[in-house]
Amino acid sequence: MSYLRITLHRSSIGMPQRSRDVLAALGLKRRMQTVFHRADPNIAGMVFRVKELVRVSEVARPLTPKQLRAERKPPSGFYIEKAMPRK
Repeated sequence: MSYLRITLHRSSIGMPQRSRDVLAALGLKRRMQTVFHRADPNIAGMVFRVKELVRVSEVARPLTPKQLRAERKPPSGFYIEKAMPRK
């Protein structure tokens, strides 16, 4: 079974109440928040209502919150090629 990964990229401020209700039904409250839902016609219809505010991708299975945090973490900026012995 496939899942939809839905991320809120634009705020719902200034949007009609119906659009805000759809976002609440999807479980999206803050920008950059990601939720996973099974791919079915009901969810697809809700996503279509707020397509300007969200980004959607299809994934095989949902990620855990720990995996989502690790995915968003930037690279450290350096890596150690070879450890030098101390003198």
